[in-house]
This record gives sequence, C-alpha cells and structure tokens, in this order.
Amino acid sequence: MKVGLTHSMWRNGASVAVVAIALVMAGGASAQTSGAGIPAADPAAAQDETADPVQSGDDIVVTGFRGSLAKALDAKKEETGSVDMILAEDIGKFPDLNLSESIQRVPGVALARDGGEGRTISVRGLGPQFTRVRINGMEALTTAGGADASGGTNRGRGFDFNVFASDLFNSITVRKTAEASTEEGSLGATVDLQTAHPFDYKPGFTFAASAQASYNDLAEKVSPRGAVMGSWRNADETFGVLASLAFTKRKTVEEGYSTVRWARGSAFAPGFESYLGTPCINVGAGGASGTVVTPAPAGCATVNAALHPRFPRYDYYINETERLGATAAVQWAPTPDTLITLDALYADFKATREEFYLEAPSFSVAGACTAASRLTNCGIADTDVTAATIANNILVAGTFNDVDLRVEDRFDELDTKFKQLTLNASQKFGNVEWTVLGGYSVSDHTNPVQNTITFDQFNVDNYQYDYTDGRAPTFNFGTANLTSPTSWVLSQLRLRAASAKNEYRTAQSALKWDVNDEFKLEVGAAWKRYDFETSELRRTNGTTSNQETTIPAAIAAIPLAGYSQTIAIMGQSFLAPNYHVAESLLSLRDPAAYGGAFRLGPEPALGNNSQIREKDLSAYFQADFKHDFDGVMVRGNVGVRYVETDQKSTGFGFVGGAVREVVSSQKYEDWLPSANLVIEPTDNFVIRAAAAQVMARPNLGNLTPGVSITVSGANRTVAVGNPQLEPFRAATYDLAFEWYFARGALLSVALFQKDISTFVQTLSSTGTFSSNPFGLPDTLAIAACGSLYPTTCNPASNNWTFNAPANTPGGRLRGFEINYQQPLRFLPGFLSNSGVLLNYTRVTSDINYLNGAGAVVVTAPLLNLSKQSANGTLYYEDKFLSARVSAAYRSDYLTTVPGTELGTTVQGTHKTFNLDASIQFTLMNNLKLSLEAVNLTDQYQDQYIEPGDLLSVYHHTGREFLVGLRFNY
Repeated sequence: MKVGLTHSMWRNGASVAVVAIALVMAGGASAQTSGAGIPAADPAAAQDETADPVQSGDDIVVTGFRGSLAKALDAKKEETGSVDMILAEDIGKFPDLNLSESIQRVPGVALARDGGEGRTISVRGLGPQFTRVRINGMEALTTAGGADASGGTNRGRGFDFNVFASDLFNSITVRKTAEASTEEGSLGATVDLQTAHPFDYKPGFTFAASAQASYNDLAEKVSPRGAVMGSWRNADETFGVLASLAFTKRKTVEEGYSTVRWARGSAFAPGFESYLGTPCINVGAGGASGTVVTPAPAGCATVNAALHPRFPRYDYYINETERLGATAAVQWAPTPDTLITLDALYADFKATREEFYLEAPSFSVAGACTAASRLTNCGIADTDVTAATIANNILVAGTFNDVDLRVEDRFDELDTKFKQLTLNASQKFGNVEWTVLGGYSVSDHTNPVQNTITFDQFNVDNYQYDYTDGRAPTFNFGTANLTSPTSWVLSQLRLRAASAKNEYRTAQSALKWDVNDEFKLEVGAAWKRYDFETSELRRTNGTTSNQETTIPAAIAAIPLAGYSQTIAIMGQSFLAPNYHVAESLLSLRDPAAYGGAFRLGPEPALGNNSQIREKDLSAYFQADFKHDFDGVMVRGNVGVRYVETDQKSTGFGFVGGAVREVVSSQKYEDWLPSANLVIEPTDNFVIRAAAAQVMARPNLGNLTPGVSITVSGANRTVAVGNPQLEPFRAATYDLAFEWYFARGALLSVALFQKDISTFVQTLSSTGTFSSNPFGLPDTLAIAACGSLYPTTCNPASNNWTFNAPANTPGGRLRGFEINYQQPLRFLPGFLSNSGVLLNYTRVTSDINYLNGAGAVVVTAPLLNLSKQSANGTLYYEDKFLSARVSAAYRSDYLTTVPGTELGTTVQGTHKTFNLDASIQFTLMNNLKLSLEAVNLTDQYQDQYIEPGDLLSVYHHTGREFLVGLRFNY
C-alpha cells in the first residue's frame, strides 16, 4: 500500500478516514509491496507529487517521477567524478522488493538474486567484494545467509542489500571514479545510502504511510508490507526530528532441479562396477570389490571418463522472511554556519528456509565395497551401468542397477540484526569549513539452526536419469518404493550452526578552505577499526571427525513412520523426513541427549571459525579548481590518499597433530593518487576524464590462517588460508561524454579501463590426501572421515580437493556504458506525458587462472562479470495516472574458474531477464492506489557447468502481484 496526502485534504477532514484505512491495511495479515512509502527529499516534491509542472512565482517546478529524474540529472551534471543517483521519488515508485533491485537501474550495475529477490550487486563487471557501501557517510557491511547454491552464509566483504527495504532510504549515489576524499577499498564503486533527514522537508509536520498486499503465484500466499514516516521541523528551521518504520513479510516457494556438480566416474575410485555387463572392478570373495580390472575394458574406460551428475535430483524450497527496519534522525542548526546531525538505523531480517531433495547420491561416493557395505551405502563401486547415452564425453542418460537413493529435509533459521549510529557535524568559519564524523555499526548474522535429516534406500535397480533436455531432466526410480517408511533408513543427522559478525568504528575529520571562487583545498584524516568474526559448529566428539553419519542406537530403533511425511515435487510423490516432528521427537536441540550425541563444536569445520581485525589509518589532500576559459568551463580535482592497514588474523591449524589456535599479523600501506577533470564546452555538454590508483583488501575467507579438513556428504576438502595476502591493486581510467539536451534528458557515453596489477586467486588441485601439497599426515584425513573410513572416505581416494589462496598477476578490464533518458514532451497529446530510460553496459576482461601448481589452466573473464547488462524503463505520468514498465537484463557470468572437478572448465550463471510493471491511480491529491507486478517473466536461476552447458541449478520462484495504497500529508 502506497499513500500520499496534501495539506488541504487534511484540513477538510477527509484525511481522518484515509489514515484509519491506511493503518488498518498496514496492520493486516496480507500485504507485501515492492515500493517505498517515503516522499521525495526535495521540499517542493514533498508538497506536491503530481506529474505536471507546478507554477511557483516565476519558476516552474517539475515534480513526481519525472521531477526526481530531472533533479538526479542536475546533481550528476554538477559532480566532478562519474556519479549516478536515484532519489526518493525514483526508489519509491519502482516495483522493487528491496534496495538492490532499485540500485540495478543504475548504468553498469548488475544484480544477483537469492530466493527470488536481489541480494548483491556487481558494478562495471566487478563483483560484490569490490564495492564499498557507506550508510549516512560511514562504511558499513551487512551479511545474510542463503541457500548453498546462492553462496550460503556470507563470510566475505560483499554487501547483502536484501537486509534492507528501500523504504528506509531517500537517496542512493553510485560513485564510479575515485577521489582522494573518498574512502579507499573499492575497485568497482562506492555506493552511498542516505536515510531521510528532517531538514529535507518543509517546516512543520510531514507524514507518509503506505501498505501493500502481495500474492506469489507459486507459493499461492498473500503477504503484507507497510511503511510509515513522520518528520517535524520548527518554523525557525533550526531543529528537526524524523522517524520511519518499514515492515515486510514474504513467503516464496522455489522449485526445480540441481546436480551439485558433474564429475567423471574415475573421480570416485575405483569407478563404476560394470558397464553393459562387462565387469570394470574385480569382485573378491564375499562380494567385496577389489582393484580395477587390468587392462580396463574399453567400455569401462569410456564410461568412467565421461562426466555424470553427482546428485541428479529434484529440489523444493519454502522461504519465509520478515524484514523490519527503522530510522531516526535529529538535526540542529543553532547558527546558519553550524549543522549537527544524529542518525540511527536499525534493521532485522529474519528468515526460515526448508529444503527438500529427492536424489541419487551413489554417483558421488567413492571407495571399495565389502560384503556388508553392499547392503548399505557403497556408491559407484557397487553401481552397474546397464544402458548409457554418451555424447562428447558426457553421460547424458543412463539406466543403472544397485543405485542408492536419498531424501533430505533441511531446515534453517536465519537472522541478521543491523545497528548503526552516526554523528555528523559541520562548522563554518568564514571561508573555512570543519567537518567531523563518528560512528559505530554492527551486522550480526546468526544461523543457529541448519539441521538436515536424510533417509537412504539402497540397491535400487533400473534407476534412470535423462538430461537430453538439459533444463528438464527426467527420472525413473525403477524398483524403489518411494512412499513406504519401511523402505528407507535414517542415514544422517546433520546439525550445524553458523554466524558472521561485522563491526565498524569510524572517526574522521576534514578541513575545507575556499581560497577563492576558483580554488579550494581540502585535507582530512580518518581512523577506522573493522572486526570480523565467524563461526560454524557441527556435531562433535571433541575431534575433527565427522559425526553426521553417527546415529544413536535408540534413534535408529524409532520407526521412520513416526517422523516422516509424503510430499510431492513436480508431480513426483515420495516419503521425506518431517523435520518439525523429528526435532522434538529426537531431541535435536538438546546437546545432552543420547549421551551428548548432539553436542556442537567447531572441530569438524575449523576453516569457518576465524576472526580478523583491521585498523586503518588514512589521510588525504585534495585541491579542487574551476576556471572559465572564454566560455569553456574547466573544473576538477587532484589529490592523494595515504592509507595504512594493520591486520590481525586468527584461525585454527594442526600443530603436532593437534588443533591449535593460529594468529598472524601483517601491515601494508598504499599511496592512492587520483585526478578528475571536467570540461564544459557548452552549458549542456560535459566531458569527464579521470585516473586513479585504487585498492581493495583481500576477501575475508582467504585471510584465515591454519588448515581446515572438511568431509561433508561426498565432498572432501582441504583448505588453507593466507593471512599475508597483498590487496587487489589497480590503475583506473575513465572518459565520458554527456549531452544534457533538454530538461530531464541525457545522452551519454562512458569508457572505462582498469589495469589490475595484483590479484588474489584460490588455487585448486585434486588428488589423494596422501599426496596433498601441504604435507599433512593421513591421520588427519582418517579423523575427518570418521565412520565413513575406510569404505567411502579414505586418504587413498583421489576425490580430495585442495584449496589455497595466493597473489597472482591480474589483467585488464575494459568497457563502455551508454545512457539515454528523456521525457517525450515532443509527442502529440497525452503521449507527451511519457518518457523513457535506457542504458547498456559492455565489459570485457582476461585473467589467467592458475591451478595448484601455478600453471595457467584457462584464460577467462573475472568472476561475476557479465559482458553485457542493460536496463530500460518506459513510463507515463499525468495528474491522475502513473504507469511504468521496467526491464533488466544481465548476460552470463562465471562463478568458479577453473571448474572444481577434473574434466570441467568453468561454472557460471546464465543470462537473466526480469520484467516488472506498475500502475498508480491518484484517487485524491494525497491518496493513491497502486497495482504492481514483479518478475513477470518468472525468470529461472540457471547455473551451468562447462563443457556442454551442463545443468547445475535450475530454479524459479514465480511471479508476484501487488495492490496497495499510499498516503501523504
């Protein structure tokens, strides 16, 4: 529900009923929106939101959506650097579910989604970790959790925008070029988020409220969303207070297919047992598997060399989220030269997610078989290939005997609480201005419950999968009885808990001296302390041993019928665990139950238990200039920023075979010169040029010292950190031509280049643990395998992955942006109220990706870089009607290079095209009705693996339709 109100309506008494209706709808159980309810920051726009020009004395003020676009362009034109802005009216009327989906309208910004809504952004081809975000002037970081396919718990430097509703902010500024006065840490962009202030509005009382109800066609659920803001400013315009509140509740269903990854049969030694009746493995007495048949039959070699899906499966997620946000601001101007602003921001993003899978894990399990293990989980070594379609070294389809099936029910509870307090003050002494800023922010993400129950069914014959249609695979479960509780056995109880906490403390000060009308000097200094702490807990017996397959005898004796349910995914019915019943029945949250079987500790997942503290001292000098050369205005700035980074990393490693805390420190410094030049040959044409040295600190997970050995399901991973990593460093160059050919109109072309001299890669290799590159003893692998040793997990298996981060040479990134927007006033009749916004970005890069031996494996673009992205909006706005259609396109981008399995080259995400629409009717001057539709294309999340464009994840979340009211006073 979106609302807007005028003073005259309030006076005539009609507003009393409107407010009552708005509050009733806001408190109802069925409203969700994608737009903000806060009016524009401009006082004129706050008074009148009609689309038509408003006469004010001798001036004509354009308000509404077109007015906000014109104001944003005016501000962009006056900037020295390359900047794009979105103002409150712009955010408030886009059909956006959260803040990131508003930002994606900016040229060069591409969005990544999780659970059907935007989570992170990339700017000009550089991923989330290369973008810094400031809120009310100070750097901050919010992190959340997600499905494994979307990155899981965010333990990096990328900002998760889905924590915030766009309702809380009235301006977004994306700074694409560097200035000495702008904080370091970005290779892509610095994003400034600004909450509303009372001095943004006219004296007196300003009020806005909104509420919406949304319906998701896949979840078939109605959900609420609402926002309210109140601001007061005294008549003397020396004091003001403001508060706002936003709430969203949302339920979505996500369904589709996944494979986790594709791998060769030979990656799971000793490989398939037989191929078309020909034995591939010697079987000894009692049915035990021995060595590979020598020489291997040609068919066996072919099928074991082909890529097959590791977990061919159906997926079904149920996501429920609640997003609460609040802001408060106090401003005091005791004199015309003094301004003190106190800002507070709070956000609480809660979620639960339940994931169901029906899968065949046999294709991802290695190890020799014994007579006993053949009756349980024996993996590929017990699997017979009875029919196969192999094309281009890919096992596209097949029929198999002795296949093990699995059903999973995973339940997550997630919560991110964000708090920030900032104090900003400025004082003018003639032509000198002194500014100070101090602040504290904390983002505390917890995932206290990430519990999974799995049932297995063994030795199913005539199992079939078929990936001939790569995005619509078919499965036949052969002799399996999918719905009988007696056909399944409890195989795993995974209990995990995770957290990620980010804290910033900031103090900075600057002096600005207006030497004369054409020359200004600025000096400043800043101190910043950043603390990061993350944890992951798993079932533990005090060692690194995997306890997830250890089932207490008393629990194994409980019939599955007591905590199972029959569900259907895409027409396939099967028995699945019922987590909500099992949690109580099996006492999963009681660490003392069953002799401490559910005690949690960090030992099995040491790599995700770490702390990092960074203390940054910086200082800068900047000179701004402007001069009119016979009608050609030339302006710009030059400066240099110095920053010293003092870093301390704490993790865990193995010393003398025992777990020990490991601490490492390092210090480095950077000198970052920058220059920005603006030439204005005419009043409506601008040429910009910029050059700078920039840096971005390494991702947090790479800085963890020590070694982590993890056995999770069929994954065996050994990871080491490198706390001595140098940061990413680059030289950047920008050139732009901007033609402001009419009021609210722009045609521009921007060229940019980034020469990345220092890069950070995670170097990977695979093989047996016994030949690991870190010199670790086999006893550590055996401990990590736990009860899986030696049948399906042992040091001699060649499916271990070794990861180590290192500084490597970088590469060059180049691109261009084209931006066009124009109100189409020249069209006849009512069409003159329409307008268009279009932008297109193309980026290319080449990075040499190395393996664990340091050899170049592949030359490919940067991770998260889409070569092409585009946004378009067609709008119509008059006094009674406002309508908009917005489209966002992003081309393919890579997520993993090189591929994590032998035989694969890269992993990535395919192109996306999202289409949104909205229409708003002005019922009265201050009351508006809105109808909106989000994701009309029902865009699928399509993750792939090369070669062969193999399916990794293929999910969709449905369309959302919204109706609401907006009220302003």
